[in-house]
Amino acid sequence: MKILISPAKSLDYSSKLPTTANTRPAFLNEATLLNKALRGQKPSDLQKLMGISEKLAALNWERNQNFTTPFTTENARPAVFAFNGDVYTGLDAYSFNAHALEQGQNSLRILSGLYGLLKPLDLMQPYRLEMGTSFGVNGHPTLYSFWKEKITTHLKSELTAAELVVNLASKEYASAVDFNALETPVIHPVFKDFKNGKLKIISFFAKKARGLMTRHLLDTKAASLKDVLAFAADGYAYSEAATTDVTSPVFVR
Repeated sequence: MKILISPAKSLDYSSKLPTTANTRPAFLNEATLLNKALRGQKPSDLQKLMGISEKLAALNWERNQNFTTPFTTENARPAVFAFNGDVYTGLDAYSFNAHALEQGQNSLRILSGLYGLLKPLDLMQPYRLEMGTSFGVNGHPTLYSFWKEKITTHLKSELTAAELVVNLASKEYASAVDFNALETPVIHPVFKDFKNGKLKIISFFAKKARGLMTRHLLDTKAASLKDVLAFAADGYAYSEAATTDVTSPVFVR
């Protein structure tokens, strides 16, 4: 099984790492190319491009200027311990044991606007470049254009015959993958909460649930749709009644 999740805007480069293990990103050359283009952007350009505050623009301008290769444990951090958003709260990677880390390296892939596709232990330097940003490079008008074929081809090369892909990434990041070209079963879980008597997707809760499901799939060495549907955590459980498409199973609470 391969599990896809989104990155996070919030980063953590200060917490003590639970492991010294690390790997090299598959698309470091592409990340370097993108960073070269970003370096030419002034803080005011970044503020406008990304729709962020002046303070955040200054921080990310500094990050862009400080980007350097080769990546080492002194200037970079394993991705799964660097991202710090709601998905990663649910995932709780800091409590991984050696087995969970190994399982994550085999199964978990993090989509990224700068790095394309990351394994949990791939070193990354701090950045901000959302996949939906209208930023072009090398004749590509968007990051989707730049990344889609690269990410899809690489992911397909990692898949065994009929290996299940579980897409737990947001629509923004999942759009960077051509799922049809993977030629393998793909599941897109949906998480809904009852609010005012109706089932709704509530972004904050759904993000955490994606992390919780990711952790469940890694801990149980999940390999099948049955394993996915067995997920039950934080009050969520599979609802056959709420599911209209078997490839998009709905989990409710």
